[in-house]
Amino acid sequence: MDFIRNQLEELGMSGPSIGYLSNVIMVIFIAVISVLANFIAKKLVLKAINHIVNNNRYKWGNIIVEKKLFHKLSHLVPAIIIYYSAYIFPPYQALIEKAAMTYMIVIMITVLNALLNVFDDIYRTYEVSKIRPIKSYIQVAKIVLFIIGGIIVISSLIGQNPLIILSGLGALSAVLMLVFKDSILGLVAGVQLSSNDMVRVGDWIEMPKYNADGDVIDITLNTVKVMNFDKTITMIPSYALISDSFRNWRGMQVSGGRRIKRSIYIDTSSISFCTEDMIREFQKVHYLTDYIATKLDEINAYNMEHHINKESTVNGRQLTNVGVFREYIHQYLRNHPKIHKDMTLIVRQLASGDNGLPLEIYAFSNDIAWGVYESVQADIFDHIFAVAPTFGLRTFQNPTGHDIVQLKENKQYSREY
Repeated sequence: MDFIRNQLEELGMSGPSIGYLSNVIMVIFIAVISVLANFIAKKLVLKAINHIVNNNRYKWGNIIVEKKLFHKLSHLVPAIIIYYSAYIFPPYQALIEKAAMTYMIVIMITVLNALLNVFDDIYRTYEVSKIRPIKSYIQVAKIVLFIIGGIIVISSLIGQNPLIILSGLGALSAVLMLVFKDSILGLVAGVQLSSNDMVRVGDWIEMPKYNADGDVIDITLNTVKVMNFDKTITMIPSYALISDSFRNWRGMQVSGGRRIKRSIYIDTSSISFCTEDMIREFQKVHYLTDYIATKLDEINAYNMEHHINKESTVNGRQLTNVGVFREYIHQYLRNHPKIHKDMTLIVRQLASGDNGLPLEIYAFSNDIAWGVYESVQADIFDHIFAVAPTFGLRTFQNPTGHDIVQLKENKQYSREY
């Protein structure tokens, strides 16, 4: 500064003009130095860092570059220069130092925020992130960071100790609890969800209360984001997964089998004992040959042992068409290439009712993909409905308009003849 004033005095300038002009020149000089320092930091240093990262085999280096962590850090260079140049302007030294310090604090907050984002992205590259997501904890850390950073900025501007401001926050605790109620509930819920392994990113969950039925794509501090199968997105409060019930289909996905549980309803009037002709036809069916032979030997041995009068089919034990049909379905499923052989496979009768006798198929497909599962289930029941008449059985169906028309036509035809 003295050198600039001496030079201006030699040029013949007056006293007041020398003071103003020397200050302006010094401000311009510091500004130019700051810009050059920032330019060097960004163009040379950052370029060298990017080169090192690009030649590094670790993915985290690319994440640091994408989040512009060092780019944000480079903004500290001009602020440091301005801060240590404040003594040149004694009347404004305190103001300049406060402004520069506040700017550096803000820059450090943004750098730490970017560092948390980098840590989250690096953690997401590991498989454990799907089991133990930490995004909610990162968001809590950001809230704490911004609160502490805001307090430090305010204390720097007013020249007070940050602890004094923190002590005053005790009176505002009720307000803070109200403002951050969802965040606090979300944090508690996030801890429970993570520690109990209740839900992960990628899980298929179903929560009718919120019309959610799809895959979890993100878990944050306050919400769990679910992409439904119709491609809509449902946002569920994190604490709702603790307070309300929901269904997680992860067990099905991990097991490798998807349950088929559906019934075919048999018209009870079509159920009857098997005749000899029917038995001969059933013996031609590959899935029933061994069953018919074994069952006939068992029945004949029983009837002979108990001296059953065979003149009436009511006496003793007899094969029924519905029993043979049930065994056929069971053998058909056991030999089906898309049915999981190591899981439960049952073909059972349920209690009969107004819709006939339900035969329930309880099995598991060995492919959990939705499209494949539906195709397998449809193919199985296509076959069952088509083969039922072969066993002398009719599937139950309530009368339709076509049935009523056919009944009227038959009555009219009988009257005419």
